[in-house]
Amino acid sequence: MIFPPVDLAEPDGLLAYGGDLSSDRLLLAYSEGIFPWYNEPPILWWCPDPRFVLFPGELKISASMKQVLKKGVFTFTINKDFPGVIRGCQQAPRPGQDGTWITRDIEKAYIALHEAGYALSIECWQDDELVGGFYGIQIGDCFFGESMFARVSNASKAAFITFVQYAAAQGLEMIDCQVYSEHLASLGARMIPREEFLTIIKKSQ
Repeated sequence: MIFPPVDLAEPDGLLAYGGDLSSDRLLLAYSEGIFPWYNEPPILWWCPDPRFVLFPGELKISASMKQVLKKGVFTFTINKDFPGVIRGCQQAPRPGQDGTWITRDIEKAYIALHEAGYALSIECWQDDELVGGFYGIQIGDCFFGESMFARVSNASKAAFITFVQYAAAQGLEMIDCQVYSEHLASLGARMIPREEFLTIIKKSQ
């Protein structure tokens, strides 16, 4: 159960296809900087270069978000409702996409990783209703973000900021955001060379 060397990836980051979503295979993939992303079989495995990441110490919080957090309109939990978060991500509309890449097989695989203690969810609540959140995998001192959703304005951003602050306090070194998004760039995420990314992963395990 091995992956090809990541320097054999296509220019868009595609490295391999096939295999399964067993917990062992997923953990091996993340430990080598690889993640699955596909709409229908076969499973596609990716390791793009450069890599979009956020270092907790570089988090940027806008004045407007500081006000949102100060008002206390949201409350946050960790691992209170992992299935609810992954289903929220599954159901969230994605501009330019016809469906979701979070298939039933993906859902089952990441719930299994959660039950094994590797996949974490961050929930954002408003009036006791789950209104946003995100989930990902933690291996060593690195967190590999997978997906987020918001049912009300600012919910996912508030959850992400709260988690990054928590991650900094826990000594996490890096949050993998995988591929560029304007949303996360506004919070301080940036591109780094894949080689640097992989070096950080190896040192943090």
